[in-house]
Amino acid sequence: MNRLYLFFLLHFAGISYVVAQSEVRIPFYTLYETSKYQKTIDTRSPYRKDALVWTDTTKELRYYIHNSKTGELQIALNALSAKTAKMLTVEVKGKKMNITVPVSSAARKIKVGTIQLSDTGFIELKLSSKKLLPGFMGVGELILSGPAVEGLRYNQEERLNAASVHLRYPLTDSVKAISFYNELTVPDGYDPVHSYYMATGFSRGYFGIQVNSEKERRVIFSVWDAGTEAVDRSKVADSNRVKLLAKGDGVVANDFGNEGTGGHSHWVYNWKTNEAYRFLVTALPDSASQTTIYTGFFYVPELQRWKLIAAFRAPKDGNTLNRLYSFNENFLGNNGHLQRRALFGNQWVQQQRGGRWVPLTDAIFTTDATGKSGNRFDYGAGVSSEQFYLWNGGFKEQEARQNDLFKRPNTSKAPVIDYTKDADSLAQAKKDIEEIADAVKTGKLDTTGSIESVYYHILQQGTGDYVAVSDTVTVHYKGSLLTDGTVFDQTKDKPAVFPLRRLIRGWQLALPKCRVGGKVRVIIPSAQAYGIRTRSKDIPPNRVLVFDIEVVDTKKVGN
Repeated sequence: MNRLYLFFLLHFAGISYVVAQSEVRIPFYTLYETSKYQKTIDTRSPYRKDALVWTDTTKELRYYIHNSKTGELQIALNALSAKTAKMLTVEVKGKKMNITVPVSSAARKIKVGTIQLSDTGFIELKLSSKKLLPGFMGVGELILSGPAVEGLRYNQEERLNAASVHLRYPLTDSVKAISFYNELTVPDGYDPVHSYYMATGFSRGYFGIQVNSEKERRVIFSVWDAGTEAVDRSKVADSNRVKLLAKGDGVVANDFGNEGTGGHSHWVYNWKTNEAYRFLVTALPDSASQTTIYTGFFYVPELQRWKLIAAFRAPKDGNTLNRLYSFNENFLGNNGHLQRRALFGNQWVQQQRGGRWVPLTDAIFTTDATGKSGNRFDYGAGVSSEQFYLWNGGFKEQEARQNDLFKRPNTSKAPVIDYTKDADSLAQAKKDIEEIADAVKTGKLDTTGSIESVYYHILQQGTGDYVAVSDTVTVHYKGSLLTDGTVFDQTKDKPAVFPLRRLIRGWQLALPKCRVGGKVRVIIPSAQAYGIRTRSKDIPPNRVLVFDIEVVDTKKVGN
């Protein structure tokens, strides 16, 4: 059996290590470039055909291997130098070995030295140099030999990202979930750039926090399109596209592609480590149209209020929330050697029938293809107190296996979601008033007066008693959106009967301006209507509502 055939056999069996081989050659493209003086990772230098070009002495180069045998490890390096010979230091397990890289036009093998390995595990080989100019140094393959290379493992792919790791929360078929709640904490020191900690994932999307750069962090909520297009959203038919219905103040919404396509939204927010953040995704399914409206809410702890991130209507759906999960992801690989860690706790789902909250106390661990193939196996999961945890990267010993089941205890109470405490209430109120004022100015609406920002226009005054908030009212009505006049609800042949106190506040404020037998048009800002909630498939969050109401009769309390 030749070596190439052996490699492919082992690789596709999901094993990335070398068995009983006298020499191991680790490609230069698996190393990491890091800075001596900063924790951030610089952009990778350009490659030659056979080596990485190295010109900056503030950078250090790092190879990572994992030995399963002890004994002697002989180290050599393919390298080249331009213009002048260069001094290079290789440090392994505290031992520093200095070599000279001679001038050459192609990489050549240079012996570094020998170390004795008395234990097994991950090993870092760090390369540094005090002077690289004039010219440059090219670093190629790391060449290892000796008894310790038997069973040696290392990443054989150019992809340097740590393996993505997931927790999947199983649901019984009897639980039809319309809300998924989770709390996420990132411990201090485990939040490097290019990290995504995802709290409330579901079959059509995901919701979590990212570290996008040293200066920017985001809250991200995205929903996938229907269909099979994986890269270019411009190729997605309109019937398969998710539609943005609403977004919170300051939230950016656009398209995404390359990992499926869909609607993306993010809010730039400087979230902090060691802070528990709350995430809530809701689903409003409509089996008739086979659509579901998915809405993401983020609790802003310093405001103690919920913020709407976005609401998307997903086509070819009509389902409740399913396939729930969380994950840690390293989405750019140039710092894939750093560890990411997150705690996930207090998971709950709300049932469609009766609104009862059910705790999620089981989680199944999985990894992506990088983890499954064995190219990266520095990851783990478990339970700490009442929280699940996930970690990936850092070249630490593997702690969990594919499909491991974890159970957490639960002593917490079900979440209480107060949608009326809206983080964007002031900004949204200003938008609503401007929208109403513009409608009045352009003649689209007329008003008689207002009370607490709810405008009304008496179309026909009745002859009976004024309506009281404590009344049960019998009414004909038609409700529409101010934006485009879409009618979302109306009575038909028979009037409707409601206790007025049970209706939205806009009705309670405006209807007492009307007598029995009268007709009134009420213009209700979103805060006095349904606010950031997705009330129905026809009433998106943060909408100004217009009601034409005819008061047929009232019934006093006790009568």
